[in-house]
Amino acid sequence: MAKDRSQRDDYAGPLKRLLVGLLVLVLAVIFLVWRIDSPRVERFRAQVVDAVVPNMQWAMVPVTSVVNLLRDFQSYQRLSEQNQELRSELRQMRAWKEAALQLEQENARLLDLNNVRLDPQLTYVTGVVLADSGSPFRQSVLLNVGARDGIQDGWAAMDGIGLVGRISGTGLDTARVILLTDAASAVPATLQPSGQTALVSGDNTAAPLLNFVENPELIRPGDRVVTSGDGHVFPPGLLIGQVAQDRAGRLRVRLSADYERLEFLRVLRHQGSTPISDPGALIAPVPEDMIPLPRPDSLLEGSDAETAPAREADNG
Repeated sequence: MAKDRSQRDDYAGPLKRLLVGLLVLVLAVIFLVWRIDSPRVERFRAQVVDAVVPNMQWAMVPVTSVVNLLRDFQSYQRLSEQNQELRSELRQMRAWKEAALQLEQENARLLDLNNVRLDPQLTYVTGVVLADSGSPFRQSVLLNVGARDGIQDGWAAMDGIGLVGRISGTGLDTARVILLTDAASAVPATLQPSGQTALVSGDNTAAPLLNFVENPELIRPGDRVVTSGDGHVFPPGLLIGQVAQDRAGRLRVRLSADYERLEFLRVLRHQGSTPISDPGALIAPVPEDMIPLPRPDSLLEGSDAETAPAREADNG
């Protein structure tokens, strides 16, 4: 057995070398034939191609399939890259969309401020809301306008629709606005069309109470509530809201101002208002043209002074 294996190895080695040499020789001849630039050789090459290529279509099928598969894979890679780029652009477009919506909302609020019809004698200063109190016991916001802009305590602040509150405390560049919903806020109001007077009192809820109504039977839900001008603090005719009724039957005011989106406020320069010395005061000082009523203790002192001579005469 060992002798037969050695004999096969002696024949197989030279045969392999011979076949490899013949293959190299054939390939070299084909290369030379394909490289020779001669009309005869060109005709020979054309005949070979015509005879071999049509009959070799079956052999090109797997090659064509592999090439198409590679092209599809490259196309899939390009599609994946394009998909990632489109997703990135979509995120950027969403960010731009949010920015555009915010700018549109701010523009709409500024247009609302410009559309508010006010008394020609009233001038105003527009300020941006910097922050709010964030406290359940105090409803106020901070504006970026102050004493440098001529802001004074007691002036009314409005958004694009209705009254928001009044200035209560001014700094050099900032001012605080006490909202109508604050418990320390009380605004004299007139109800339309009945003409009833009332007091809009905040209670730290979204709808302030309507107190001291003269005749509640004449009031209907939906009646307009405007400032009356009593107390010489707010100018008359500023829109506050509409009358509403809660579940307990109490009259409240559904405010026209959008308290959820207070970004710009218009501070009205009410030159006819009585200056308030104390920013926290709810009732303005009595104007000079009004005659104050005599105090009860002065009346008692006066009556005692008048009756004293009579008592002395009786005693005498």
